[in-house]
Amino acid sequence: MIQKIKQICQAYGIRPQRSKGQNFLVSQEVLDQIIQVADLKSDDVILEVGPGFGILTEALIEKVKKVISVELDKKLFSFLQAKFSEVKNLELVNEDILKLQPTSYNLQATTYKIVANIPYNITSKFLRKFLSQDHKPFEMVLLVQKEVANRVCAPTGKMSLLSVSVQLYGQPEIIEVVDKKNFWPEPEVDSAILKISDIKNTKEITEWLVDITEKQFWQVVKIGFSARRKKLSNNLSAGLRISAPEVKNTFEKIGLDHQIRAQNLEINDWVKLAKTLKIYLN
Repeated sequence: MIQKIKQICQAYGIRPQRSKGQNFLVSQEVLDQIIQVADLKSDDVILEVGPGFGILTEALIEKVKKVISVELDKKLFSFLQAKFSEVKNLELVNEDILKLQPTSYNLQATTYKIVANIPYNITSKFLRKFLSQDHKPFEMVLLVQKEVANRVCAPTGKMSLLSVSVQLYGQPEIIEVVDKKNFWPEPEVDSAILKISDIKNTKEITEWLVDITEKQFWQVVKIGFSARRKKLSNNLSAGLRISAPEVKNTFEKIGLDHQIRAQNLEINDWVKLAKTLKIYLN
């Protein structure tokens, strides 16, 4: 597989760039596992990000109703156009995935899945975009850096802004760690297959937050994580400009220890905290 990819690179003048996160999966075994985890159905619509040389794309188009593959690199896009010129259920898009509007491709909320080997340099922004927008996917199966996958799936006590930003919307799970030797060029770190299921739609999120907006929720969370080594109460007092006694009183109302740090809160704790602090929020 690697030799074939190198020949394509030579023919199309393609040079994989680390700055673009271009580390291509070259393992059939890992590819098969991604397809299995995605649990593809014949009527599925799939959004694929960074198809590269179309290895994952080939497997997807054989199993689902439609695949929309978004590739930013113009040379890779030209190759993909030539390779899949006769394929009817594939739509190739030469665009930045972070600027893509799902509705432009008839991707409505919970009507599609994302299955992709995400370029490492956009993972956090990608997750934030597709989980916080109105037109969320039904499910995601992603190949990401192992470190990022661990942070996304972090338990209470090791939570971060990234883990909260995913776990508010869905249920993340690390399926398998993937050795860096399964990529070309070989990256410096291992990867992991990350599955995010049970993704809540906008109505479900609104009903969960009920008295506060998502903006207000994130205002509290971002202030809470603004200085990880400080106690949560100190961050909130400084960030919201409220007195320490007021913060302590708020914590007591919802049963939080005044000494607690942001990484020790569960998602429900953040929701309760934001609701209690609503009068101080924008």
